[in-house]
Amino acid sequence: MSSNSHSHQLHSKLSAAGLLVTLGIIYGDIGTSPLYVMKAIIDNSIITKDLVLGGLSCIFWTLTLQTTLKYVIITLSADNNGEGGIFALYALVKKTKIQWLIVPAIIGGSALLADGIITPPISVASAVEGLRIFKPDIPTIPIVITILFILFTIQQFGTKLVGKFFAPMMLIWFSMLAILGMVQMCTNLEVFNAINPYYAYNLLTSDVSSQGFFILGAVFLCTTGAEALYSDMGHCGRRNIRISWIFVKMALVMNYFGQGAYLLLHEGKTLEQLGSSNPNPFYLMMPVWFQPIGIVIATLAAVIASQALISGSFTLINEAMRLNFWPKVKIKFPTDVKGQLYIPSINWLLFLGCVGIVIYFKESGNMEHAYGLAIVLCMIMTTILLNFYLIMKRVKWYFIAPIILVYLTIELSFLAANIVKFLDGGFVTLFIALILIGIMSTWFLAKRISKNYTKIVKINEYKKVLAELSVDLSIPKYATHLVYMTNSTKSDEIEEKVMYSILQKRPKRADIYWFIHVNVMNEPYRKEYKVVEIVPDDIYRIDFFLGFREPTKINLMFKEVIKDMVNNGEVDITSRYESLNKNNILGDFKFVLSEKFLSNDSDVTFFEKIVMNAYFIMKKFSLSEEKGFGLDSSSVKVEQFPLVLHAPEKIHLDRIK
Repeated sequence: MSSNSHSHQLHSKLSAAGLLVTLGIIYGDIGTSPLYVMKAIIDNSIITKDLVLGGLSCIFWTLTLQTTLKYVIITLSADNNGEGGIFALYALVKKTKIQWLIVPAIIGGSALLADGIITPPISVASAVEGLRIFKPDIPTIPIVITILFILFTIQQFGTKLVGKFFAPMMLIWFSMLAILGMVQMCTNLEVFNAINPYYAYNLLTSDVSSQGFFILGAVFLCTTGAEALYSDMGHCGRRNIRISWIFVKMALVMNYFGQGAYLLLHEGKTLEQLGSSNPNPFYLMMPVWFQPIGIVIATLAAVIASQALISGSFTLINEAMRLNFWPKVKIKFPTDVKGQLYIPSINWLLFLGCVGIVIYFKESGNMEHAYGLAIVLCMIMTTILLNFYLIMKRVKWYFIAPIILVYLTIELSFLAANIVKFLDGGFVTLFIALILIGIMSTWFLAKRISKNYTKIVKINEYKKVLAELSVDLSIPKYATHLVYMTNSTKSDEIEEKVMYSILQKRPKRADIYWFIHVNVMNEPYRKEYKVVEIVPDDIYRIDFFLGFREPTKINLMFKEVIKDMVNNGEVDITSRYESLNKNNILGDFKFVLSEKFLSNDSDVTFFEKIVMNAYFIMKKFSLSEEKGFGLDSSSVKVEQFPLVLHAPEKIHLDRIK
């Protein structure tokens, strides 16, 4: 089945099971926001009608305009063969050939990863802190770190088993949100006035909360999961997300309004005065008998929310590697579920980052100050890329202009309101995002510099000498089949260094020479290949066309191609040694990879020197070329090859007698 038909099926298929799975996978982050949003809005202020109704109005219209209209309706339409997320969107708009679009892609991807480090701690800490209702002096930090450790440890087994538990658990969670909210709303129907946007306007322009416009920084927390929702689209399909969002939004709004109704009963007080050691309206509005059950359900929902973000981070790094934004790292596929992967190095780096966040901020209330600043940057970058996607789709400018202007205004307002969080802890996520931007930019620029200074030659010029070399018995045979990986995109061209390796470094006689090139496509799932016969029974080129979410397993794929070619009678891979040939013994395969190093002869600029030195340092920590291509190291020869940037001019010497 082609990737297009697979994508069509995924996005048109609507089922009860699909809707249930969507609840478990997609809404973890946005679904746990009632744990901390109203608490962050009220903060230390005195509870007043204007503050509560204004806060609820801001939440309602943020969920409507930002989450529902921008993400669920508009952005989900920008799918790349069924996949979503900022890198999938970039892979789509890359076709416009506008070079600078890589900037919003890298900034957005880095910001999303940076916020992924703070989401598990804030969700788990907010849930665990509910225990203080029963034991005010309970140390929550060890409990939070223990839960996070268990969560990151089980990643290596995949989420197939746990996934069956996720969906029913999130159904219970959203049902609980709706019922708790409904019960409280019945005590005070005045909360429905919050649907009037006047209350939001009044809160943002007056001094009701002593924060004014800057209260948007707390309001923004209710929509932080929208970007993750878009990234996880490929798991469930657009229609399942859109239909299930109706239920999710209703449950969220009911719960927020329920918290508001509870707070309106306590006007004139602060949260601290409501007689609880954990002044969180989410727990305060629960009946006392239900609080232990509520805390357990909230903790499980927080763990599921964290799981969704960890899986999303793995997918994001995998896409970044395929798009040449990230060093090659080891990827494992714990289950046969499509798109599910595990990256050990990223898993434990995320864990260390989460532990650092918990130890540094201690309380979920302090984490709120750092949360949201990075993700709003990601949303702005998505809006910029979305603009070019709509242009590419030939949408009329008078539709595009108001949509993009409205969302840039909303998101820049959120950014301005979140800027005040910088000194309160926002610098932590921005610092992490800057490190990630640095890694991605360096890797991408170094690859581009390297490509610009790689000399390409025509294979036609070497056909004759290669054909003669393969039958030159005066040179000892190097291998029956000699295989080179090439970056050259044209089938009639090859890097000069490959020819240097075969003919000059140490002449390598082989019966058949193979050149393999991997094309990373702008779509997520594709596995195709093409064979070009350059010299019959002597030189072949294979081009693999792989989606940006497909694993690069050259060893296995090359074997499949050879098997197909043998079955079709296109090639004979039997050993050419007489005794072995007689007994139908297969010939040996040898892969030759070139490991570049910066030549001392390079005459580089200061900027190029910094980029290339940083690149070679990162390369030491990344996966080796043979492991990156999934090759068997016993049949691989790695050759050192100097990379000469700006080759110096020829030196003129005078000979004297």
